[in-house]
Amino acid sequence: MTPELLLSHLDAGTPWPAPSGLDLPAAYRQALAVRALRQRRGELPAGYKIGFTNRRIWDRYRVYAPIWGSVWDTTLSLCDGVGRLSLAHTCQPRLEPEAVFGLLEAPPRDASLQQLFEAIDWVAPGFEIVQSHCPDWKFTAADTVADGGLHARLLVGRRVPVREIAGDAAALERLLAAATVVLQRDGRRLETGRGANVLDGPLHALRHFVAELQACPGAPALRAGDLVTTGTWTDAWPVAPGETWQADFSAPLSPLTLHVDAVAPA
Repeated sequence: MTPELLLSHLDAGTPWPAPSGLDLPAAYRQALAVRALRQRRGELPAGYKIGFTNRRIWDRYRVYAPIWGSVWDTTLSLCDGVGRLSLAHTCQPRLEPEAVFGLLEAPPRDASLQQLFEAIDWVAPGFEIVQSHCPDWKFTAADTVADGGLHARLLVGRRVPVREIAGDAAALERLLAAATVVLQRDGRRLETGRGANVLDGPLHALRHFVAELQACPGAPALRAGDLVTTGTWTDAWPVAPGETWQADFSAPLSPLTLHVDAVAPA
């Protein structure tokens, strides 16, 4: 599929007629071409998402390594603990509770965990709405890359400066790896997850992503102000209009509530 056709399916929320048929390097080239098309029409990159960092769901989706995609000003929403998102023009949406980092500056090449810590401004809870344009969520890793990293929406909750909760990378990673989340839909408990599920902790997931981005031909450099959401602590759960979702994160993150719009805005 051409970048223009990929973008048309993203815009319309319609399934692909067939798998992409790409390998991973070609899929990243297509994803970067779609990114250029989105920028050309006025969308602004806000950061990145990392997918498939949770090894516990690799067998379910048959994807066995992390992937990444772009987050946009048109897909990002910020709140202080309670927010709303629309599912308009999404395709088979699912929901994931995650930890999100905001960058104070671009980390150096081959950054250590401590150098990453020094480059981070804040950490926050997040809900990512992911989607698949492949029927029944059956895909290859390359399909997910060409499909925008499966990104549809991102709600970021209360942002806390990392230096208020930890003095160095080791302390921050211990806190985040040990943190837990209880995921609820309309008051019904669905699943419990923990930070260690994502490549042993969100800071490790961020380090993996930084290395992968730097190694990808044609990929943009990280910038001050970029955010990176580091992958789901639970499975990805189907989400529908009218639902209310609660992620009860333990410290150092805070609880996050999402009200899903009942109808698409006119």
